[in-house]
Amino acid sequence: MSDRPLGPVIDNWIPPPLPGPPSLIGRWSRVEPLNAARHGQALYNALAGHDWVFDYLSERPFSDPGSYGAFLSDAAARPDFRFVALCDASGTAFGLASYMRMSPDVGVIEVGNICIAPSGQKSTKATEALFLMMKWAFDVGYRRYEWKCNALNVPSRRAAQRLGFSYDGLFRKATIVKGRSRDTAWFSIINDEWPDLCKAFTHWLDPTNFTADGSQIERLSALTSPFLVVCDPIVSRNDHYPEKTYFQNKPKADR
Repeated sequence: MSDRPLGPVIDNWIPPPLPGPPSLIGRWSRVEPLNAARHGQALYNALAGHDWVFDYLSERPFSDPGSYGAFLSDAAARPDFRFVALCDASGTAFGLASYMRMSPDVGVIEVGNICIAPSGQKSTKATEALFLMMKWAFDVGYRRYEWKCNALNVPSRRAAQRLGFSYDGLFRKATIVKGRSRDTAWFSIINDEWPDLCKAFTHWLDPTNFTADGSQIERLSALTSPFLVVCDPIVSRNDHYPEKTYFQNKPKADR
């Protein structure tokens, strides 16, 4: 038997299921399986005239509802993704996201293809919708939940850290998107961190944390930052997060 470190033993591992059709329901939002007929017009209307939303996505802006509807139909039918519509409490879609790079055999899943219309950005409903997606993943047994983005997309990097994702590093020249070289920033949450982060989200989403006009009392970033294992150096320098390294806040043993 080797005496070199080999990592924790995973006993009685049961792979979690792939994402399925049921909707996820919150107080301010709903996460519904993408349906072009149901969600397409609302999404197109919310995104129309805001071409910059597509700057860091692989798709280009759509010029008409028909072409966007065709894209949504194709996206909903892809077996390697599980696209969802991010909707308000009434069911009106304001954004799009997907589960992707799904590897239930090792308990890893990624959230990606996030496209939120300006009307939904920096909103309680958007935060809750993304929380519902990650909560589902950990509730069914995933060990690692990933977020990746173009390294130049600082708002996405900032959003990842606010949501409790720890910085995993930079993959240089990882791909080519729309004819341009792309470095990719990687982030993750693992199941050891999830109980504390879930409590932070639950506290932040409680109605008592908001004033009559909807303004937050406690910032979500203040509640999630204590559980970050590594801070994004770009976001930390700009937003005054505490600098952390792996060795200053080593994660618990795997479960």
